[in-house]
Amino acid sequence: MAWVPAGADHEISVDRGKVVARTAQGQPLRSVPKALKEHDAVVGLRQTTEWLRRHEQSCRAEVERWMIRSLPVPTAVIAQVWADEAWRALLRDAVVVPVDGDACPAGLLRDAGTATGLGVVDLDGESARITAETVAIPHPVRLPDLDDLREFAGDLGVEQGLLQLFREVWHKPPEEEAQRAELRRYSGARFEQLRHAQSRATSAGYQVQGGTVVCRLWEAGSPIVASVWIGDGDPGVEGETGELTFSDAGGQSLAPAAVPAVAWSEGLRMAATLHAAGVVK
Repeated sequence: MAWVPAGADHEISVDRGKVVARTAQGQPLRSVPKALKEHDAVVGLRQTTEWLRRHEQSCRAEVERWMIRSLPVPTAVIAQVWADEAWRALLRDAVVVPVDGDACPAGLLRDAGTATGLGVVDLDGESARITAETVAIPHPVRLPDLDDLREFAGDLGVEQGLLQLFREVWHKPPEEEAQRAELRRYSGARFEQLRHAQSRATSAGYQVQGGTVVCRLWEAGSPIVASVWIGDGDPGVEGETGELTFSDAGGQSLAPAAVPAVAWSEGLRMAATLHAAGVVK
């Protein structure tokens, strides 16, 4: 952005989300001078950057919700928000598929317009347009061509703002015994202090309720809760991860065979995230 006067001797601007300053002669300063901390221009810019940060977080949460829940998204909505840099950074190069009424295959989203629909690049490297009224941003576990799409994106040097193609996925094995083994796979990781496990969970975006880390999901029209026990009580005592469990909205345990694909993958992703920060016996 342009430089804004702040007093007679300084100018301020924003660089990578941070307020920066320089002298009126154009000499960059390592930090904003103390005398300018409460200047109206500095306060205004700082509030603006904080608002933009919250806006970006809100956009990310919404787009991730579309993906994890495999929600149909009106193409008109994507076209409306495309002009916003925060939305566009998340949506650009996301894999989108038409929900109905369009024969266009899955592709990387490149542009959007209210009159022209969504512009995508398919696996053949061909440009195409999606004119269907709604599209989905599928969870990667639902993409049958995931490996091909990953290779294609790598060849193009694609860096998605949304963690979709290169998100870790876990596919549910068909045998019941193998399913139960997967639920136990990330148990037994110890933490010197319980607060370390709690911090790991919250920093990764999960909730801690009592002695349990939970991930709330919604799939096939029903809420599902993935849970991992880490221990309760004094945050200074040791903690240890238990096996992964799934339950419905009423708290009733779900058999592994009844857990849908996305919930299974996201639950194991949470368990693996906790396990990676602990010490295995």
